[in-house]
Amino acid sequence: MNPEVSKPILVIKFGTASITLASGEPDTGKISEIARQVSEIHSAYRIIIVSSGAVGAGKAYIQNYKGTMTQRKAAASVGNPLLVGLYASYFAPNQIFIAQSLCERQHFANRDKFLQLKETFEELWENNIIPIVNENDVVSDRELKFSDNDELATLLAVGFGAQSLMFCTSVGGLLDEEGKIIRDVANVNEVFKFVKTDKSFLGLGGMASKLTFAKLAARMAITVVIFGMNKKDELLEALKGMAGTLITPGKSTLSARNRWLGSGGLVSGRLQIDEGASKALLKRKSLLVVGVVEVSGDFESGEIIEIYSPSGEMIAVARARETSAAIRDNLKTMNFEVAHANDIVLL
Repeated sequence: MNPEVSKPILVIKFGTASITLASGEPDTGKISEIARQVSEIHSAYRIIIVSSGAVGAGKAYIQNYKGTMTQRKAAASVGNPLLVGLYASYFAPNQIFIAQSLCERQHFANRDKFLQLKETFEELWENNIIPIVNENDVVSDRELKFSDNDELATLLAVGFGAQSLMFCTSVGGLLDEEGKIIRDVANVNEVFKFVKTDKSFLGLGGMASKLTFAKLAARMAITVVIFGMNKKDELLEALKGMAGTLITPGKSTLSARNRWLGSGGLVSGRLQIDEGASKALLKRKSLLVVGVVEVSGDFESGEIIEIYSPSGEMIAVARARETSAAIRDNLKTMNFEVAHANDIVLL
């Protein structure tokens, strides 16, 4: 057996504000520390680094920069190689090489493409290379508008079956009303009240984004840590549960295929179902259209959808057997199957 395969997978996501100076340029001191601390644990894990900061690294090269979507994409295309070059230069003294991986959501929506991505990463790990991942901002505006790579890191962690998922932030963890770091979280729903709506000076994500994806990861038995890089060896301490906010994982016995499906892949729509359908899903039954109360979004047969209970809680994701249009047209049709039991993952 390849010794690399037996090592646990660790996904570490660094937000824009955590590795960027106020000017927008990469903080070389922070990147140097990331390289030093990650190098210490490199032999024990198969590591994926998800790094934001490309826009900040490249925006100085765009004339009359005003932050339009086109300018942000252009800045990212300049900033990505600059950022990866910095990571490479600071990892090099430890004889660790890195690789750039620009991902798009379609890589997760299609099972075959996802497996190809996984095989590529496994080849990198076998050669002791750490992939540095970012969303392909040049052709995709989703990360630039929404999740600031929190979603991408979670998709990788859940789909690959990671042991741990770490989110680095500028504040060092989830803060309570007194501004102190909450050390342990058993139920993510109970701590959303502490989330402030303001965002960092450069990043577009925030603590609400991290908690949303942390909740999904924890449901998939992944340990989640929200930490900072403001103190000596903080990454190493956080990995041991001695710094930052630790979110306790649940238990999961899902197969690799269902972990991929449960990650949400490319979520194209959502269904709200009634109480009867909710109970049927818990008994591992297929979802029939008679249990559907509301259809949101436009999706095709085979795409990923979210399923919500009558109370509005997301209880499952599924691969749709029918299009959204067909479901809307057949809401009163008996024995019309929306999603087969084998393609439904309860959360």
